[in-house]
Amino acid sequence: MLDLGLSKMALIGAVALIVIGPEKLPKVARTIGTLLGKAQRYVADVKAEVNRSMDLDELRKMKETVESAARDVEQSVQTTASEFEKEWSEATSGLESADTPRWEPPAPQYRHPGKNWRLKRGAVPQWYKARNGVRTRALSGAARVARYRPKPLN
Repeated sequence: MLDLGLSKMALIGAVALIVIGPEKLPKVARTIGTLLGKAQRYVADVKAEVNRSMDLDELRKMKETVESAARDVEQSVQTTASEFEKEWSEATSGLESADTPRWEPPAPQYRHPGKNWRLKRGAVPQWYKARNGVRTRALSGAARVARYRPKPLN
């Protein structure tokens, strides 16, 4: 990398001021700054692409190892299952004969849950409310008047 210190930068600036001139120097400096920015972005993009490709290679290797492990597990399960089925058939071969009926469990019957899900139930039990005189139903105004209207004397 270039070793540019403050003294070298000042020398480059003085030479540029003499060679280019004070009128064109700001425009040239802006152009050089723009080009340096583009170069830095290009280098950053290349670095990012290289990192992505390295990560992709690592992921491919990891995928291959996981797939091989899955294949090994699948093969071991299949061999174990086939051995189990063979042993099961050997163990149950003498138990079942053609003239004995097979036992089948009865089909489950539908049973209604016995709950009314539309009915809202409070947390306090009804027997507690009835014992302590808690009002459980709200009366409308007309129902309250009809209930508490004095009876006519005959």
